[in-house]
Amino acid sequence: MKYDFTSILDRRGLDAIAVAPEEDPYGIAPRGNIKEGFDLIPMWVADMNFPTAPAICELVIQRAEHPAFGYFNLRPEYFDSICRWQETRNHVTGLEPKHIGYQNGVLGGVLSALKVLCSDGDNVLVHAPTYVGFLEEVGRVGYHLIGSDLKKDADGIWRMDYEDMDRKIKKYHIHTAIFCSPHNPTGRVWTREELEKAFDVFRENDVYVISDEIWSDLIIDGHTHTPSQMISEDARNRTVAFYAPSKTFNLAGLVGSYHIIYNDYLRARIERQSSLTVYNAPNVLSMYALIGAYKEESEEWLEELRIVLSENLHFACDFIKANFKGVDVSLPEGTYMLLLDCGQWLKEQGLSIDELLLRGVEVGVLWQDGRQFNRPDSIRMNLALPHARVQEAFRRLAKYAFI
Repeated sequence: MKYDFTSILDRRGLDAIAVAPEEDPYGIAPRGNIKEGFDLIPMWVADMNFPTAPAICELVIQRAEHPAFGYFNLRPEYFDSICRWQETRNHVTGLEPKHIGYQNGVLGGVLSALKVLCSDGDNVLVHAPTYVGFLEEVGRVGYHLIGSDLKKDADGIWRMDYEDMDRKIKKYHIHTAIFCSPHNPTGRVWTREELEKAFDVFRENDVYVISDEIWSDLIIDGHTHTPSQMISEDARNRTVAFYAPSKTFNLAGLVGSYHIIYNDYLRARIERQSSLTVYNAPNVLSMYALIGAYKEESEEWLEELRIVLSENLHFACDFIKANFKGVDVSLPEGTYMLLLDCGQWLKEQGLSIDELLLRGVEVGVLWQDGRQFNRPDSIRMNLALPHARVQEAFRRLAKYAFI
């Protein structure tokens, strides 16, 4: 490969909670102490353990060499980069700079959109399992999440239950849904047909959609991301979509995402709501990071990354099925996260999920409690790290955890 996905980065002391869980500000870090003789393998928080695309670093460093960082406006290249990326990667048509707006983060953008689309105390539809950020923050600002469970079919593929969605929308008088595409934490990449059915439900019930598409670049094994707003003219006008280069290129520490809103009325209201805090403003270096991320060179880096992630995900799923009897896992179609359902294994062993989690942590495998995603007896694992580290992690789990 042209780019480096094998070096083991030493992130200690370099502002990375992935390797310093004791500094976790969110309260979701794995608990327990690593035993002597084991090094730490970070497989919990959703950032990557690879050097990022060189084009990003080059552009940020080039800008940082100029010794002034005053007030600024987003450059035309910022908007042009997003338009080009969405057209070439997602086949988006009709996107103009006016449809794009900066957001400090996808979650912050989601909360701003909720303030526009909902009244205090409203019910909001989500799918379950549910991203921990939604579970933590949406209730905190005054709304109630109503979960519609995803269900596995005979092939182990997570599916939406359209009848359940419709029933709960009606029962709880819901007029806003938070839609995760691709879905976190299951890794489902929704097909166009699935999206059409979901948006039929939303249209028939007059539900506005907040679509979190932050994982849309990380699609593997020939699957295709279809933007929610490209399903139909109705979907285009009832959807507020959020994107970011942060998951794709490991830029969470620089902060910066963006919305795409075609509906003029919604865009004006959401931009106004986002501006009320005054702090929803870009960092000059994050602007250059996005421009660097959306260059053709970085697109080449991304294609190699997707091959690496596919190898890691296939290895992990095959290893689990061969060695961890009673643990259920489905191969993700996107993201770099893996969701393990350990319920049957725990029942057979007479153990709790806390005991299993601790077994992993004690041998350096830092993984994440699935209860944080509304999924009891489950564990989420981050596989965005060198393949040798993934192999070592599962060797330890086989020897010390799933015994």
